[in-house]
Amino acid sequence: MPRRLPPLNALRAFEAAGRLGSFKDAAAELHVTHGAVSQQVRLFEEWLNAPLFERHNRRVVLTPAAKVYLEQIGPLLERLSQVTGSYGVAANVSRTLTVNAPATFTLRWLVPRLASFRFEYPDVDVKVETSNEPVESLRETYDIIIRGGPDTFYGYTMRAFLSEERIPVCSPALLQRLPLRTPDDLRQHTLLHTSSLPRLWGDWLAQAQIGTLRPAAALTFDHFFLTLQAAIDGIGIAMGPTALVSDDLAAGRLLAPFAGPRLPSRSYCTYVADDKSNDELVVLFRAWLERSP
Repeated sequence: MPRRLPPLNALRAFEAAGRLGSFKDAAAELHVTHGAVSQQVRLFEEWLNAPLFERHNRRVVLTPAAKVYLEQIGPLLERLSQVTGSYGVAANVSRTLTVNAPATFTLRWLVPRLASFRFEYPDVDVKVETSNEPVESLRETYDIIIRGGPDTFYGYTMRAFLSEERIPVCSPALLQRLPLRTPDDLRQHTLLHTSSLPRLWGDWLAQAQIGTLRPAAALTFDHFFLTLQAAIDGIGIAMGPTALVSDDLAAGRLLAPFAGPRLPSRSYCTYVADDKSNDELVVLFRAWLERSP
């Protein structure tokens, strides 16, 4: 009979949360987010088909069966750690995965999710560099390059992993001061622009059939992440890519005042040199990107 072994990451999350009596403290010990611990515990409960914790508002309590289980696995994990630590230098060898991605994408999408990757693969080091240079113009070699697409480059494999559209977004505080009932109300607002994407607002206004609209003011930034930050700070209304503002929309830092129109946009894709396409860490990181929310 094959061994029925639990998923190790989920087991680690449960053991830390049960021992410390707190998802928050477990997250701090494991160097991941509270949400990552909660997700792993939930996955472990699904794998066991049994509850591990009783949820009481902001605190969690081990079920009686889980308390007994924790007392049994704690010494096993400690022994496993000791045996692995004494195995030799090879057990501590890790490899660094190098990633090159656009700055705004890195800041607003990749970085908030890297804790999840580190939790799943604690032995993989990741080095992230930012750039907007075309794939073929990069002077250094990277394991994975993230750019818009889909595009074709000789010597590279391409895979799309994240699609998006562009929509107007603004802070809730701004709407309290100046409500937006229809697109025509944009006349009272400041429109935020990015110098590298000068046509976004014009294209959206044309699709909304108010191409002649003159806003109260316009403000232009040289970097897109500055434009989005200005929207969060209530300075004006930006054209937000749905992939990069999804966390802000979910958290209520930004709102989408209109149901449409929605401008189509290029997808985010990974570009990997042919000689690296079957590399174990490249395959692992690509798969993680493709299943990340």
